Amino acid sequence: MVTTELEKKKEYYRGKTLEELQQLDIREFAKYLTSRERRSVLRNFDVVEKFVKSSREKQSRNKPIKTHLRDLVIVPGLVGMVVQVYNGRVFLQVRITTEMLGHRLGEFALTRKKVQHGAPGIGATKSSASASVK
Repeated sequence: MVTTELEKKKEYYRGKTLEELQQLDIREFAKYLTSRERRSVLRNFDVVEKFVKSSREKQSRNKPIKTHLRDLVIVPGLVGMVVQVYNGRVFLQVRITTEMLGHRLGEFALTRKKVQHGAPGIGATKSSASASVK
């Protein structure tokens, strides 16, 4: 069996192509999620549906989509969009891809940076306590 280039590039999520998933209702898509995400999507169905609709409208008007909803589960209606997610200090730009389906927006806008320590100060060690201050 010979596969073409298009078949290799098709992206799947739990055995379904992106096109098949986009035609599903959000409640039907929830069946393919893990139990925690499924529960979140079904409980907040109205919020997820409103966010998808409003983001499509804003994107068509070339407005940036800014949100504080870090716990929003990514559904097929959001794939391909660029969303700015608040990390507690600034809005970080996140491009939503197929691999992100079922994850939450906050996972892609990190809130903490890697700690970068400076040089130790005077008195930090026993040997530097007796050093002269210049």
